[in-house]
Amino acid sequence: MSKIPIITIDGPSGVGKGTISQMLSLELSWNILDSGALYRTLTYLMKLKTLQLKEFNKNREKILREFKVSFEATTAGEPVNIFLNHENITERIRTEEIARETSELASSKEIRDFIRPIQREFKRLPGLIADGRDMGTVIFPEADIKFFLTANVEERAKRRQLQLKRDHLEVNMRVLLKELEERDKKDKEREHSPLIPADDSILIDTSYLDQNQVLEEVKKEFLRVLKII
Repeated sequence: MSKIPIITIDGPSGVGKGTISQMLSLELSWNILDSGALYRTLTYLMKLKTLQLKEFNKNREKILREFKVSFEATTAGEPVNIFLNHENITERIRTEEIARETSELASSKEIRDFIRPIQREFKRLPGLIADGRDMGTVIFPEADIKFFLTANVEERAKRRQLQLKRDHLEVNMRVLLKELEERDKKDKEREHSPLIPADDSILIDTSYLDQNQVLEEVKKEFLRVLKII
């Protein structure tokens, strides 16, 4: 195990990686990085500043000064709280509008290059649980253990719909399925940091598992790797 241990949990939207990352973070008392929320927060900040992507480089230093993000693990099974400059913006960045705009923003190389060193800063003792799409392949290739979660798109759509209902938002299932399929295609085909499992990642299909069963699978593999190390 490295000096600052890292566990990465990658996968597409709706596979449960955020939930499992938070549950594991709470059990181990490790730091947590929700990289998707980091991109959503940048999208939100640029909307606040009415900045377009083409204006990003010109305003890069100003954005960096104002982009102070932190995460707070809450109740097991619930999303992490996201703070921008000490203000809780969790609900504001969880909308479908922000999700769509973030997908476009995240495909930009200049945006990913901007975010990468910020993500690396979350690597702190006693350890880090990093949740995203390219954590094990690009951001933390040195991670001690890498997981890649999958699930069929219908199950992922159901989970997303339940999440939105909890946030008092309504969405059409057919629309949600279409958006997930389009997002998957973009994530897998984008030129920079495509959504692919790391060669040394452990694959877990969460389609027919509840969050406690997935957590047990993750912990089992974690303990197995610890014995090898």
